[in-house]
Amino acid sequence: MEKALDRLKDILGEPQLVATPLSGGDTTQAFLLVGKNGRYFLKTSPHPDSLALLQTEAEGLHALNTTQTIAIPKVIALERIGAQPFLVLEYIESKKPEPSDFEKLGHNLAALHTAECRNDFGAASDNFIGSLPQSNRKHTHWADFYINERIWPQLQMAVSNKLLGISELPKQERLDKFCADLFKDITPSLLHGDLWGGNFLISNSGTPYLIDPSHYRGHNEVDLAMSRLFGGFGPSFYQAYREIIPTPLAEQEYIDLYQLYYLLVHLNLFGPAYHSQVSAILNRYFR
Repeated sequence: MEKALDRLKDILGEPQLVATPLSGGDTTQAFLLVGKNGRYFLKTSPHPDSLALLQTEAEGLHALNTTQTIAIPKVIALERIGAQPFLVLEYIESKKPEPSDFEKLGHNLAALHTAECRNDFGAASDNFIGSLPQSNRKHTHWADFYINERIWPQLQMAVSNKLLGISELPKQERLDKFCADLFKDITPSLLHGDLWGGNFLISNSGTPYLIDPSHYRGHNEVDLAMSRLFGGFGPSFYQAYREIIPTPLAEQEYIDLYQLYYLLVHLNLFGPAYHSQVSAILNRYFR
């Protein structure tokens, strides 16, 4: 770390830097850097794909920022120092969210989802969901994208990892028909892609920030479904969001089918603890 700090001093124009470890995610290590001229958020990772992980995070932050709809931490530097990459971001002093902060987050997320967007689903490059590769090959139809780039890869991985049995997989034709019927008239929105409670901040001034994106163009309800998976964001968030984007008739089906992807990801990352939730959704819709 000392060698990295010496290099980062040059990059940041700081005569001194003090690094303090912060709680990080499952795949990264985080530090607060304090210098004479400012404070910075530093991420690094021992993961074999660490450079690609941090590169795609920086790309995602840039993509979200181009919409000018919601605050994003500024990307300051992405450097490989020795064999290890380091991502330096603007440090955001944060506070515990209040209902009014959730309201603003809901309005801003809806603005992101209604920003002008390309007509296809996917992204210019693949990225990651947690530490797992996430394919973003472009498709014209949302059902095709969601089946082929999201659900089937995770189902096949779970079978390969012996976390699901082959008999538990939905029949391809049943999955295709169900999704084709459910996902009609879906238009692309730019998504955060991994919007749980650990991936937003409320600054001390009350400004909502999105962090750690797994971005692509998809159905706006994906972000809403993920936000509900681990406790939800509070009623003022959903009320504010629905003032701009009304509740769809198939909201519960969307929640279940989109949470299925994230539950499969957790099954593949963390093991059998998530099997019962995955199995429940598969049985509800495909048995």
